[in-house]
Amino acid sequence: MKFVDVKNDVAFRKIFGNQYRTEVLISFINAVLCLELENKIIEVTILTPYQLPELRGGKVTIIDVKAKDKSGKTYIIEMQIAMMDGFHKRVLYYASKSYSSQISRGDDYTNLMPTFFIGILDFVATENKNFINRHIVKDSETGEHFIQDISFNFIELPKFNKQSNELKSIIDQWVYFIKNVENLDVIPENIIDKGLKFAYEDADKHNWTPEELEAYDKVFIREQDDRGRISFALKKAVSERDLEFAIKLLKRGRPILEIAEDTGLTIEQIENLKIKHKT
Repeated sequence: MKFVDVKNDVAFRKIFGNQYRTEVLISFINAVLCLELENKIIEVTILTPYQLPELRGGKVTIIDVKAKDKSGKTYIIEMQIAMMDGFHKRVLYYASKSYSSQISRGDDYTNLMPTFFIGILDFVATENKNFINRHIVKDSETGEHFIQDISFNFIELPKFNKQSNELKSIIDQWVYFIKNVENLDVIPENIIDKGLKFAYEDADKHNWTPEELEAYDKVFIREQDDRGRISFALKKAVSERDLEFAIKLLKRGRPILEIAEDTGLTIEQIENLKIKHKT
């Protein structure tokens, strides 16, 4: 078997946004939120079903799937592969907007149902040493959980280092799948959860159409192109800064060899600068 990288835009949406296999999303949400017995979700409607992207824009680092259960609770499952400025503010804004959009102006506030944000992060964002952490609104003095309708759950993949023989819970198995499936050759034998089994099957490239595989590969090509553009821009900025610094040193009468050592420019480059700027 050859599996896809779940952190890829197309793969993430195909696996978690499959409206014909909602068992995958149901299992994942139940595992993350530790829902058991009568509290377990048994049915969800995926509000952002999977479809092939056009892939015309820039790099997509934020991938989300929204779902709603039978009681009306909303779940936002998001994969983010890189930290961004204002990350915590964006998460708060997104979850709050999803919560408030449930009703229109003049509607009764009691119609609002809880919203659960689940962020899968391919970077470290919090000081919590655990790979999964939960954030809710509490009274800073008494610990009272008075405001209850919005909660935030973060899975920080770099903090998860368990091996296949160390997985003790269903959430361990899910996070192991998300982080490691692309490096596996077979589905682990100890997988008994139906939703997780389906996830492994959907991650198997043999079950993908040629169009899906092409879109999957294009995401990586686009990401590589973006990294190349960023790298080039950084090198250009450093180079221009070094050139300006070298010109200043030449005007101060510094020896060419010392300028080369201080700036990283070649002796030939500095000699050309000296001729060009007549220093």
